[in-house]
Amino acid sequence: MTRIRTVRCHEISEDIGAVTLDEVSLPDPGPGEVQVRIKACGVNYPDLMLIQGKHQQKATVPFAPGREAAGDVSAIGADVEHVKEGDAVCFGLHSTGGFAEAINLPASAVEAMPASMNYAQAASYRAAYTTGYVALVVRGALQAGEWLLVHGAAGGVGMAAVELGRLYGANVIATGGRDDKLAVVESRGADAVINYTQDDGTMGGFRHKVKEITGTDGADVIFDPIGGDVFDESMRCVNWRGRILSIGFISGRFPQAAVNLILIKSISVVGVRAGEIGYRDPALGRRIRTAVRELARQGAIDPYVSVGFPLERAVDAMRLLEDREVIGKCVVTMNGYEFDGPA
Repeated sequence: MTRIRTVRCHEISEDIGAVTLDEVSLPDPGPGEVQVRIKACGVNYPDLMLIQGKHQQKATVPFAPGREAAGDVSAIGADVEHVKEGDAVCFGLHSTGGFAEAINLPASAVEAMPASMNYAQAASYRAAYTTGYVALVVRGALQAGEWLLVHGAAGGVGMAAVELGRLYGANVIATGGRDDKLAVVESRGADAVINYTQDDGTMGGFRHKVKEITGTDGADVIFDPIGGDVFDESMRCVNWRGRILSIGFISGRFPQAAVNLILIKSISVVGVRAGEIGYRDPALGRRIRTAVRELARQGAIDPYVSVGFPLERAVDAMRLLEDREVIGKCVVTMNGYEFDGPA
């Protein structure tokens, strides 16, 4: 039995600050299990949504937010052979448990930490790059030489999409609402960036700039986690036979697709739910996870983590994400690991 600290939600609340730093007992790992001392845990929008009761999944209280993390194996249970104490590992969780100093997991759930990554990066790549891979490769059929337009490009998922787009040979245009954020995205490989925020803080039109940059009727593939006005404008700058990938609606408004434009331009509006694929088609889900792990193992991807907060400041980490102040990814750290910022 080990005493650990953990940040837990005891009551579903609109206020993400309504969590507590608790000390609890963690049993020794059972047969087939390993215990991992967590060094870093990625912070994602679903963590906030679970606390607020807005996610399609519902967590039983009390629960610790956090769905992807990295750390060191500190103990192993009986019948565990391929993992040993001291191994640096990373893992994804079904929905909760990462905001804790340690956790027990099936040994099959952990994988060796990619040699090219630190703990913060290893705790941040799985969800973002899996979403990007499913969107661009599986659902969007992105081809080398095509123009890819990535909205929300300074966020964790957006940056992953930019990087994967370049990796697979696309020309990438990135959009966002702040020049400083877009400067980071451009430094990491975007061919062009567009700030669509007007002086009054509302979204300005970007369709004419997209057409000017591409020299065509627009982008061949559009990656859209924003929805709302961004989706509406995207319908006006998607190329003939283009694909608009609907990832989410962080703008807060569900847009309505203009069917006349879908018909006239012969375009496809494609829904992307990366997590659902594994439930609906387990074999495909395994192939996707293997492909993303292989990219990480090869050092082909380089997650951008901008900031880390110690466990006792986990609320600050979540608020930074809630306020859309994070560039790339944010992590919660523990067990003496200090994240000094991006390399």
